[in-house]
Amino acid sequence: MKSLDGIKFAEMVQMGAHNLSQNANYVDSLNVFPVPDGDTGTNMNLSMTSGAKETEINVGKHIGKTAQNLSKGLLMGARGNSGVILSQLFRGFGKAIEKDSEIDAIQFANAFQAGVDTAYKAVMKPVEGTILTVAREAAAKAVEVAQEEDSIIAVMEAVVSEGKNSLDRTPDLLPVLKEVGVVDSGGQGLLFVYEGFLASLKGEALPAKNDASLDDLISAEHHRAQDFMSTEDIEFGYCTEIMVRLEQEKEPFDEAKFREELNVMGDSLLVVSDEEIAKVHIHSETPGAVLAAGQKYGSLIKIKVDNMREQHSSIVNDSSGTPASAPKKQEKHPYAVVTIAMGEGIAELLRSIGASYVIEGGQTMNPSTEDIVKAVKDVNAERVLILPNNKNIVMAAEQAVELLDIEAAVVPTKTIPQGMAAILAFNPESSVADNKEGMTDAFSHVKTGQVTFAVRDTTIDGVEIHKDDYMALAEGKIILSTPRMSEAAEKVVAELVDEDSEIVTVIYGEDATKAQANELASFIEENYPDAEVEIVEGKQSLYPFILSVE
Repeated sequence: MKSLDGIKFAEMVQMGAHNLSQNANYVDSLNVFPVPDGDTGTNMNLSMTSGAKETEINVGKHIGKTAQNLSKGLLMGARGNSGVILSQLFRGFGKAIEKDSEIDAIQFANAFQAGVDTAYKAVMKPVEGTILTVAREAAAKAVEVAQEEDSIIAVMEAVVSEGKNSLDRTPDLLPVLKEVGVVDSGGQGLLFVYEGFLASLKGEALPAKNDASLDDLISAEHHRAQDFMSTEDIEFGYCTEIMVRLEQEKEPFDEAKFREELNVMGDSLLVVSDEEIAKVHIHSETPGAVLAAGQKYGSLIKIKVDNMREQHSSIVNDSSGTPASAPKKQEKHPYAVVTIAMGEGIAELLRSIGASYVIEGGQTMNPSTEDIVKAVKDVNAERVLILPNNKNIVMAAEQAVELLDIEAAVVPTKTIPQGMAAILAFNPESSVADNKEGMTDAFSHVKTGQVTFAVRDTTIDGVEIHKDDYMALAEGKIILSTPRMSEAAEKVVAELVDEDSEIVTVIYGEDATKAQANELASFIEENYPDAEVEIVEGKQSLYPFILSVE
């Protein structure tokens, strides 16, 4: 194969997205920290799925346009740092070939290199031993091979081969990877995409590995829909999920044909299949027709139909609300602070101290670039400051700012305590630039402590960690692993609170009780009598305690 057009490239994208989806759980398992929110695979999967969906509904022979569609879908769907870097890799790839109807091996290789150049520019402090290294070394090998070979397949083989070698070397570049005994999770995710590309070019089937994370995709679809929709706006009212056991005596199963048949029945369509099972999620007005379509290929072994209008009305009318419930658009405001939080109590706290709008998200579900853009548009302000409150959301927030047509900036908060301090420093009379500077300075004086639980046995920075232990984290560093929650919390306090500390805020989550929070407050008051202690019911998952020390 000496040339590549848009139709074939779209097939490669679908195969790459499918392979990543099949292995998303494995990629998640490679996250270095044994915390329950290791979600590199999930973020890359949801990001790539968004890109693949865009290419699927805009199929054409012009490869430049196909690559631009992939770039657009990835850009808007990017979640987490890994998803943003993935989107930047294909943003540069697409830009390099945007005017070409088809490309040869040299152009193909150069597009990979252009993607690497774009991604490195997007990262403020590139770290080697990560997805960036794997992409860079794979692209360099592709350019080298393209000078000798005129075969598209040969170039892609070089990308995959060198990508594997580069991935194997990542522990030599990042000591923490070697200590934990894993390769870089983002690099592994990218390799799964590249392996899908190669399998498509060669007409080979990919081996079934981990079960496709359809539940993650469904969660993302619902997360996006509920946050920005009123009940009367729901066009397709029944959330329909089916699982079909494929049978030889029935009609031969063709996933692309099945997807096309279902596509006219609703929206939010997700289809995942292997040799034995097809899983479907769709929002439709005619769930019976969806069931009938599935029965043509085999037996229905799972059926779930929910009335989303009823569900959505209940959510909207619930007096407690949800952290992400968007206000109706109103007259334009001069200024707004948009922030991100996990936990109803934390969201209410942030609103009470000045946040205009709180996007639901954080540890377990990083909002996409599109989620952030929609939130900013809904808040309807002339100037906006965005506070991510999570290191894995900063890049998506910065990417959102690039897509906005109003004055906006990211205040790069990486924890809830930092976000609290930044909001309190907001001055509606100051410029965006001055506010960013002042709010950044304010949160730099805050220390963050967390208590969470370990999801696997490992050793990090000399701390031996056992699965299901409670871990004490001080400023993001694991300092203790213990079976006792109270011991972990007290260790965080001892590490962060000193005689200069004035205020300690204890935010307790779903896995801690008010009594346990009071006990921790008593411990602080007894040992640090000069510090004022405040207790907040944050209702956050995964983290029994979050501590802010000022």
